[in-house]
Amino acid sequence: MSHFLFDKFYQVSAKEWKQKIQFDLKGADYNETLVWESNEGIKVKPFYHKDDIKFLPIVTSKKKYSICQSIFISDVKVANFLAKDALKRGANTIEFEAHAEFDINQLLDQLHNSGDTKDNVHIYFKLNFLSESFLIQLIEKCENLPIFLNVDLIGNLAKTGNWFRNKKEDNSVLKNILKKATKDTSVLSVDAGLYHNAGADIVQQVAYALGHGNEYLNTITGDKKQIVHTISFQFAIGGNYFFEIAKLRAFEYVWQLLTKEYDVNIKAELFVKPSLRNKTLYDSNVNMLRITTECMSAILGGADVISNVSYDSLYHKKNEFGERIARNQLLILQEESYFKEVSQVAEGSYYIESLTKEIAEKALQLFKNIEKSGGFLSQLEAGTIQRKIEQSAAKEQQQFDKEEVILLGSNKYSNVDEKMKSELELYPFVKIKPRKTEIRPIITKRLAEKIEQERTSQE
Repeated sequence: MSHFLFDKFYQVSAKEWKQKIQFDLKGADYNETLVWESNEGIKVKPFYHKDDIKFLPIVTSKKKYSICQSIFISDVKVANFLAKDALKRGANTIEFEAHAEFDINQLLDQLHNSGDTKDNVHIYFKLNFLSESFLIQLIEKCENLPIFLNVDLIGNLAKTGNWFRNKKEDNSVLKNILKKATKDTSVLSVDAGLYHNAGADIVQQVAYALGHGNEYLNTITGDKKQIVHTISFQFAIGGNYFFEIAKLRAFEYVWQLLTKEYDVNIKAELFVKPSLRNKTLYDSNVNMLRITTECMSAILGGADVISNVSYDSLYHKKNEFGERIARNQLLILQEESYFKEVSQVAEGSYYIESLTKEIAEKALQLFKNIEKSGGFLSQLEAGTIQRKIEQSAAKEQQQFDKEEVILLGSNKYSNVDEKMKSELELYPFVKIKPRKTEIRPIITKRLAEKIEQERTSQE
């Protein structure tokens, strides 16, 4: 067609739209009635117009997200079987978590020939220990196989309050591993999901992820022999649908700005999981709905890999039904909802572009303030990062307690007859384990924990 239907309509300016809205309000104040402010200080307007939007030059590429199955290694043979089974059922990426060393050959046996993915299987490791010799073995035995070692010294410090050994030895191990890495090996990782699940707001999450990653850039750029082409950034996605889409896009933009300053080309691999902070013990089936929209935000925000969580993961041990439902949620979005057919679908949306720009600007300013105060690690060791996250978490908790933040089935429209105490295979609340730490650890906590503890105690 040589012309379009919309050509017959005259363009309406932002000023005209606002005048019409103010007329319809019949004297009510426009800002007080229709504009609301988020916890990040972002004022959300009732409409967005191209007259008011300046698009960020975000460099993106067409990509299809990978579906990841996360598996804990308690028995190597079982872990190998579960991984191959997951690959046959639609996953194309595997994340192995372990607390101790394991038989690498047995774990990876025939893994790259499983399912429909063949040699394209990407393997992520989440090792809750640091062993130079074992990491070198992984690199050597996974030659020509794309692997992510996910070494995150600062993340471990933030989460546990301690280095694996001590600061000097940990960094020495990291440098040695970086020198051994091949083109198929990604060594470094940044656990930004920790900040989300502890209660940091979206601007803080982006700024802290950037500051956290900047600490590693300082290490990398000091030795040109080290091969670093990718850093895995692990984000958690919450229920604020459009804000979460903008969060990932904003981070990609500020990361590009930062790496440009270092004159390096290091990709941020976005490994995303749904939030744990808004999941509930009671009426847990609602978690399926929360998880679905969070996965949608991750996809539209540009996630490279998504590892879904089971709706009952708070209180049940891993089980076939829960894991299958979680994996199938991603498959349905990809195959039946045609999310694999679209690329950068959020690009050009006035609302999302505006949110992306505001989050990026505020996060950059916070990042600069952190750098002026000595850097992210220095602020972490001083307890400043922990204090800021706790303040944000306390504000959100207060909003939840006042029912300003709603979790259906929990603090609103709860089923008072539902009993969950007998269902608990796992302890779903914050565990208090007194121990000596070098710094105050960042503690993750769900919004519904307090009222859930009260309910279970009365069953």
